[in-house]
Amino acid sequence: MKKSLILNHKQISRKIKRIALQVQENNFEEPEIYMIGVMPKGKVLAERLFAELEKNCTAKIHLQTLTLDKDAPLQKEITCSFPVGDIKNKPVVLVDDVLNTGKTLVYAAGFLLQSEPKTLQTVTLVDRRHRKFPVRADFVGLTLATTLQEHIEVAFGKEDAVWLK
Repeated sequence: MKKSLILNHKQISRKIKRIALQVQENNFEEPEIYMIGVMPKGKVLAERLFAELEKNCTAKIHLQTLTLDKDAPLQKEITCSFPVGDIKNKPVVLVDDVLNTGKTLVYAAGFLLQSEPKTLQTVTLVDRRHRKFPVRADFVGLTLATTLQEHIEVAFGKEDAVWLK
């Protein structure tokens, strides 16, 4: 299967810096922000955003994770790395690597909304725009038109990359 490079390491780094600035601007009056990465790759993206926010943001950033079964979110329990009640009346930024059908973000957001956050904002590195659920990303690195047969692969590591397969 042929892969096409969509974003290289340098481009991903720039997009993360831009998204971090947008998150900071959108929450400039907040004393603290909960940044929650959806496991596994949303966590990595959240860690990268956290590192950028730590440089300039005056708010205290709480970096956390959320785990759910992306294929069958109702079959297994959704778990968090923190007491979910901690986000009551706090701004929350939910982070995942790719937004495709919206299923993962809808179930993750629904779970977090039960704890009544002050705001819930969403971040994705790539938005494919193949929605089956009514959700959108507030902050997006790249919006990409793809076919349903194509697949987006996000690789975080020594050399980050986004591939279209």
